[in-house]
Amino acid sequence: MSNLTIVKTIPQPDYELLDSGEGEKLERYGKYVLRRPDPQALWRKSLPEKEWQKASAVFLRDGKSTEWKVKPGTPEKWSIDFGSLKFWIRPTAFKHTGLFPEQLGNWEWFSNLIKKSGRKISVLNLFGYTGGATLAAAKAGAEVCHVDGSKTALGWARDNAELSGLADKPVRWILDDAMAFVKREIKRGRRYDGLIMDPPAFGHGPAGEMWKIEESFLPFLDLCQQVLTDQPLFVLINGYASGYSALAYENNLLNLQKKLGGKIEKGELTIQESKSGRLLPCGIFARWQN
Repeated sequence: MSNLTIVKTIPQPDYELLDSGEGEKLERYGKYVLRRPDPQALWRKSLPEKEWQKASAVFLRDGKSTEWKVKPGTPEKWSIDFGSLKFWIRPTAFKHTGLFPEQLGNWEWFSNLIKKSGRKISVLNLFGYTGGATLAAAKAGAEVCHVDGSKTALGWARDNAELSGLADKPVRWILDDAMAFVKREIKRGRRYDGLIMDPPAFGHGPAGEMWKIEESFLPFLDLCQQVLTDQPLFVLINGYASGYSALAYENNLLNLQKKLGGKIEKGELTIQESKSGRLLPCGIFARWQN
């Protein structure tokens, strides 16, 4: 087994983590600064409160109700350049922005594998959200099947593809429950060289299908192995807010390594603060490459 790998996203021209602490984070997306909760930030802030008060929008939670308090002049959505792609940023009722910047290192990892493979690679991206991984894989030259259970997220992903100049790339955009879709792909005999997944702790498919990671994850992974080609290139499993260790995800890749060889990495995804250099933990991952 390998040691833990710390993957960090460093400050970018259109994105930086300005500060974090005391259960919050302060980020700049292009010209606009957002202040929102982050339970991982269990330390003191570096910047004074007056800097935090300059935020263009603040996410507020009062019991079960949530809202963004937005300063005048802050648009409902705006575009940024990130990781050689373009994204629409739109603060949502669930405190998200449409972009998970900590994933940049993963995008670069599988993009390099695709480019160096010397063959046509087909990638299945499950729980694809607003399309960051899909766009990175497509730009690297892969054919991609993007699956998400949210019509809003799927439309957002397609808008990001158009914004990034990738609308003509070979991407299938599928609105479906991930488990149901994989079962149908097995029956259809479709196979993929690369597999990306970011399973939530809890969620629903478009027809109300229930997903609970503690119940659904293992049978889901069993199915996913059946849609891999005989010589797959990579498998990437991301974890966010599920409470599990990267070791748990790594253990699910060991049989694949035993069968096909290759290399496994596991660890934490982080974002580096622009001034202090401190790292904010943002999720876990395990990834296998052949």
